[in-house]
Amino acid sequence: MPDLALSVLDLVPVRSDQTTGDAVAASVELARTADRLGYRRFWVAEHHNMPAVAATNPPVLIGLFASATERIRVGSGGVMLPNHAPLVVAEQFALLEAAFPGRIDLGIGRAPGSDPVTSWALRHGAGGVEDDAVARFPEYVDNVLAMMEPAGVGLALRNGQHVLKATPVARSVPEVWLLGSSDYSARLAAAKGLPYVFAHHFSGSGTAEALQLYRSTFQPSPEGAAPRTFLTVNASVADTAEEAHRQALPQLLQMLALRTGQPLIAQRTIEDAETIVEAGLPEAHQSLVDAMRRKWVIGDAESARKEIADLAASYGVDEVMVNPVGGATSGTDPRTAPTRVRTLELLAG
Repeated sequence: MPDLALSVLDLVPVRSDQTTGDAVAASVELARTADRLGYRRFWVAEHHNMPAVAATNPPVLIGLFASATERIRVGSGGVMLPNHAPLVVAEQFALLEAAFPGRIDLGIGRAPGSDPVTSWALRHGAGGVEDDAVARFPEYVDNVLAMMEPAGVGLALRNGQHVLKATPVARSVPEVWLLGSSDYSARLAAAKGLPYVFAHHFSGSGTAEALQLYRSTFQPSPEGAAPRTFLTVNASVADTAEEAHRQALPQLLQMLALRTGQPLIAQRTIEDAETIVEAGLPEAHQSLVDAMRRKWVIGDAESARKEIADLAASYGVDEVMVNPVGGATSGTDPRTAPTRVRTLELLAG
């Protein structure tokens, strides 16, 4: 894949044998691996109150991962903006950009990233943000962009202008991307002239339509003269296809639980996942697992690299962001994620 850039999406998964600290340590190792192998970006998600996901606070994790790496761009995939006051997000990412200039990406989404109760606690439990935060999403995006600029943004008050700046002396700003899994964000990104990423790894459908809508309606802006986008995929890559499929089982069961309303638990070991699958899943659940498996990149190095290159060509992108989903066997050092590291190594050749 000589002309194709590879990047990484990390949810900081928590296995049944891990503490939160263990999971973060394993992700630090993953970020260092991506940096060493020449991956372009390392992004972290925002999810709340989920037993198997430690990526609750992207700015904190971005600071940690950027400190542990040297050249790779580190960012959010993404910050769920309706959960936060725009000034807070602007301050966080302006500060990260000041500390790691030219290496910070701010990916912004509008989904809650959690269940309704946790979402309420995020937005309203301690004063929170406005009730109409979702409806005001486009305005919030504009506010974040303006506040991160060196000149800041002026608020008109009775006694004159009051300037809000995310950081006192900015020399550069993070690169801002809009994220989405529907045509809403595609339209908004195109209208604002921003780079855009469709959540292909999560939905697996509607990608071509969303990218076509984005490209065909794009309006040039100070943030971008032309459309920019890339593809996201779930990937499990091992020395053999059989082993790659085996390593994908824990995450497949995790996504099955999420999509069928089952209780969410920490990610199972590979052996525990195999036991469940071998005992037999309900037919409807097995069909869902099979459908997800077909949309993921699962195989040995050669077949996985070809599949990723074919996906990139099909969707007309020159960058693919992989979410390495391999689980771990019993007895694995809890502060490591060897199958996830191996996926990055094999894809990088």
